[in-house]
Amino acid sequence: MRTVHTLKELRAMLRGYRQKGKRIALVPTMGNLHEGHISLVRRASETADIVVTSIFVNPMQFGVTEDLDNYPRTLQEDQDALDKAGSTLLFTPSNNEIYPDGLARQTRVIVPEVSEGHCGASRPGHFEGVATVVAMLFNMVQPDVAVFGEKDFQQLAVIRKLTRDLMMPVEIIGAPTVREKDGLAKSSRNGYLSKTDRAKAPVVYQTLETAAEKILQGRTDFSVIEAEASYTLSNAGLRPDYFNIASSLTLKPATVDDPQITLLVAAFLGTTRLIDNLSITR
Repeated sequence: MRTVHTLKELRAMLRGYRQKGKRIALVPTMGNLHEGHISLVRRASETADIVVTSIFVNPMQFGVTEDLDNYPRTLQEDQDALDKAGSTLLFTPSNNEIYPDGLARQTRVIVPEVSEGHCGASRPGHFEGVATVVAMLFNMVQPDVAVFGEKDFQQLAVIRKLTRDLMMPVEIIGAPTVREKDGLAKSSRNGYLSKTDRAKAPVVYQTLETAAEKILQGRTDFSVIEAEASYTLSNAGLRPDYFNIASSLTLKPATVDDPQITLLVAAFLGTTRLIDNLSITR
């Protein structure tokens, strides 16, 4: 695997692959990789000849109360894992490479509707930062396909709409969430959990499963189910941010007429914010 740090190097490498008619996939990440990220790389390698993985801790998607400086940087470990997983090219740009004029002067991309509510309400500006950097990476790499995890369901919806609305010729693939044996979604945030909090964490997915089963059994009092789920999380020692039952297509509050429903949750364990989701078809 080759590692490059500048757009000039990246385009020079990709030019050669395109001249050979190679199909190119992109897997954008912020590093500190775990098995969930690696599964995206493996999925990308199944659909393309060349897999470009990016590692960039994007300052634009961090809020003023979120600790950008302490986000884990584990480049050597990440390089080793990506090499074993079959990544062809690793792109690790600096902040100056991505935002040469600084964040204040950077053109930004806003994706309406699907960016609103859920994590969009809890983290103002977050999806603007995500949409902007993903649009830039799409322009820099010009991939045929890009792979994102379904664990960040709202982010995936934002990227799908971004790609569709801006008519970008990129196929978006959503890859299933990778979980620990006890159901906890694999996440870079899990490393922040204390031993005590880690033991509590599986209740997040368990609560999703319980709420989904209630809906599949015929209940349509969605607001009541949301309240019950939030109570379960609170009773287990978590601090719920939200527990929402939404249309899988629009991410707006689900109605009795929606055949595809996604349950989305965010909750704090100590200072660690965990997110997860579960989609069902009625």
